[in-house]
Amino acid sequence: MAAGPAPVGVRRAGEVVWCTLERPPLNLLEPGSIRALRAAFEALAADGAVRLVVLTGSGRAFSAGMDVGYLRDLDTAGARALITALHDAIDVVHRAPVPVIAAVNGACLGAGLELALACDLRVAVAGAPLGLPEVRVGVPSVIQAALLPPLIGPGRAAELLLTGETIPAERALAWGLVNAVVPAAGLAAAVEALAGRILACGPTAVRLQKALIVRWRETDLPAAIRDGVDAFAAAYATSEPREGTSAFLAKRAPRFGGAPGGLR
Repeated sequence: MAAGPAPVGVRRAGEVVWCTLERPPLNLLEPGSIRALRAAFEALAADGAVRLVVLTGSGRAFSAGMDVGYLRDLDTAGARALITALHDAIDVVHRAPVPVIAAVNGACLGAGLELALACDLRVAVAGAPLGLPEVRVGVPSVIQAALLPPLIGPGRAAELLLTGETIPAERALAWGLVNAVVPAAGLAAAVEALAGRILACGPTAVRLQKALIVRWRETDLPAAIRDGVDAFAAAYATSEPREGTSAFLAKRAPRFGGAPGGLR
C-alpha cells in the first residue's frame, strides 16, 4: 500500500521556506502531524541558510484544531502526554531563530490558533474564523493561549477563552490578533510582500531581534534591557552595521551578506 502524503509539506523558495499542514480539508492536528511539525521546524532551525518561514494550511483551513476523535477517549495520563507533545511542537515554532509568518488561509481554531500565535506575524484571508472553542468540548485553552491577554487585552482574551466563540478575521485585525486581512486570492502575494520587507534587513540583525522578542516575553524589564544591550553589541561582530549605515548615508539599498548569526 502506498504511503499517504506527509502531514507537513516543506517547500524552499530561495531563503524562504513554506511549511504546509497537509491534512485537508481542515488540517486537524493529531499525534502524527504534531510529530511532523516539530521535526520540520527543528530541521529548519538548524539550517543557517533559511531566513524566514511561512506556515500555512492546505485546503480550506489553516487548522481547525485538534482532531476531537483523539480527545474523546483520553485519560489523565494520555491527556498530559498529548498536550505536552503539542506544547513541545508549538514551542519549536515559537522559538524558531528566524521570523515565522502564519498565512491563515481559512479557519484557525483551537490548537490551530495557538499555532498561529506561536508565529511572529499573521496574515489572514477575509472572513476566516479565529477562536479558541476548547471550553465547548470540556477542556481549557492552554499553551500559546497565554499570549492572548498581552496581545489583545485581558477583556477580549477572556471573552474568547470563556465563551469559546469565534471572531472573523476583520475583527481579529481590529483587535490586533492578526497583522493584515486580504482577499483569498491575494494571500500568497501579501505574505511574499511582507517577507520581502523582512529579507531587505540585515540577516544577523533579524535573528538577533527575533531572539530578543522571544526573551522579552519571558523576562523582567531589567533583564530584557540587558539582553538588548548584548544583542546590539553582538551585531557589531558582523559587517552588517557598517554596511547598513553606509548605505543609509549614501542613499542606496544595503548589500547585506555573510552567514546569519544569533544570540548564544
